[in-house]
Amino acid sequence: MTPGAIIVADDHPLFRDALRHAIERLDSPYRVETAASFDEVEKLLEKMPDAELVLLDLNMPGNNGLSGLLRLRSSWPAVPVVIVSANEEIATIRRSLDIGASGYIPKSTTADNIRRAIASVLEGNVWVPSGLDVSNPDDREMAGLIQRLQTLTPQQNRVLAMLGEGLLNKQIAYELGVSEATVKAHVSAVLLKLGVDSRTQAVIALGRLGLASPASGTTGI
Repeated sequence: MTPGAIIVADDHPLFRDALRHAIERLDSPYRVETAASFDEVEKLLEKMPDAELVLLDLNMPGNNGLSGLLRLRSSWPAVPVVIVSANEEIATIRRSLDIGASGYIPKSTTADNIRRAIASVLEGNVWVPSGLDVSNPDDREMAGLIQRLQTLTPQQNRVLAMLGEGLLNKQIAYELGVSEATVKAHVSAVLLKLGVDSRTQAVIALGRLGLASPASGTTGI
């Protein structure tokens, strides 16, 4: 039987090697595929949508905060995604879990704990550092926003992520290989689903979740 695939997505070669080593020490064999950018992650998943797990660096090229996680959960909901990051803020960990991450591994975690974390997620569990309280305070507005984001289609998520990066409609059209009219239709649908009236409000909402770049543009529809 061919071993299942685990995608290690990190732009730092040394940390990719550390994750590979942790995977090699698991009880069951897995094939490791590596990606140094978010674009490479998506290309790998297009080839193997049945991957067992994605270990995703929070701030690798093409992954703006949690926007990459949102896109992966929308496009490949059956593939577990674990965030691996130097960011240890409780709010970021909580947002990751709310959006659908199956775990959050700080890069300060020991090699043994990284291996245990990966093994736990592969068994169907959600993993966070021991002793860390990530219980979500009662924030109905934020919970409602996350629920609305989860109703977006994969293409709408791509458009929203590009809005968060400050791209104009013609730039989004070029990146997606569609017409500007199609992009405008997607933007209108996104605004409707999010319950906002403008791109500006959409980007502000993304910013609250750490999904938008500080330099995001807000011009036009």
